[in-house]
Amino acid sequence: MAAYTTIDDPSDFFSATLYTGDGSADQDITGAGFKPDFLWIKRRNAAERHVLTNAQMGVSNGAYKWLDSADTAANFSGGTGVASFDADGFTIKTSDTTWNASGSTYVFWSWKANGGTTSTNTTGNGIDTVVQANAAAGFSIITYTGNGTQSGQTVGHGLGAVPKMIISKDRTNSSNVVSWRVYHEAIGPTKYIELQSTAAESTFNDWDDTAPTSSVYSVGGAGGYTPTNTNNALYLAYVFAEVQGYSKFGSYVGNGNADGPFVYTGFKPAFLMMKESSSAGGNWVIFDNKRDVDNVLIHRLHPNTSAGDNTSRNYIDFYSNGFKMRNTDADHNQSGQTMIYMAVAENPFVTSTGIPTTAR
Repeated sequence: MAAYTTIDDPSDFFSATLYTGDGSADQDITGAGFKPDFLWIKRRNAAERHVLTNAQMGVSNGAYKWLDSADTAANFSGGTGVASFDADGFTIKTSDTTWNASGSTYVFWSWKANGGTTSTNTTGNGIDTVVQANAAAGFSIITYTGNGTQSGQTVGHGLGAVPKMIISKDRTNSSNVVSWRVYHEAIGPTKYIELQSTAAESTFNDWDDTAPTSSVYSVGGAGGYTPTNTNNALYLAYVFAEVQGYSKFGSYVGNGNADGPFVYTGFKPAFLMMKESSSAGGNWVIFDNKRDVDNVLIHRLHPNTSAGDNTSRNYIDFYSNGFKMRNTDADHNQSGQTMIYMAVAENPFVTSTGIPTTAR
């Protein structure tokens, strides 16, 4: 079955890129194919922090602030990190091992929003947001200041489509709940799951028990706890809507078999992030099309740990229209357990003109 899409070239909006550190300051890292707005960097050959950054987080001593997906800490700052977001990648300010140890291997994933241009969004109830939105690619970056109200508050996301996934963090740890909070349509608006944790989905009204709309999503809490809306806390959120033939957000049930389930996306994934949501103990897992260019994919990274590439077994296949599990690993194929996922395209199955592309 072909998936028709308005995006002829997904590489205009997302890329996975490999590089090797040279140990120097001011190293230029290229190959993204566009100026990144959301940048996620990870060392592969050794344990090191994840770096999640964007221009809206601001600069400290010549480098952009950043967060670690495996940590609940506030913005890391102090002049180490990304010095600039460039036309084909980024420039590193220092030789810190997090992103530039000599001879070490790294991957970075890039998403394009609005080229660093922000606007104030006033569509929310009680809270305005600063937004970079790319409606065509179903992706926006938003920042806002919480007002402490536990219900009835919404924030504008600028996508013009209903979000399928929201990754939210109090970036200054001024909140009474500082963990990463993730909304995913497959678990619904009464629950959340944490990016830094192996815990299963939990029930709480982070999202005011209200599904997102094409213009806003709800924030709040209960019992004095406001994970997404503590008064004066500064929040960052990455918001994703689904675009046919380019991105897919869903769930599947593991079968615990090396001949695992096939999951249809309508395109060949370039990036796949998944998490067992129905029971505790499973890691978040990321695969991509650069660390492995052919099936079976054996390289995986875990957003909830600092570990480098895990290559202990055959894990998964990428096909022209989806992905398939290739082992019994509990992180993504535990029998009877539900897994949520986010997939982004390498190439559309067909173009917006209806002309088939070459499946790779």
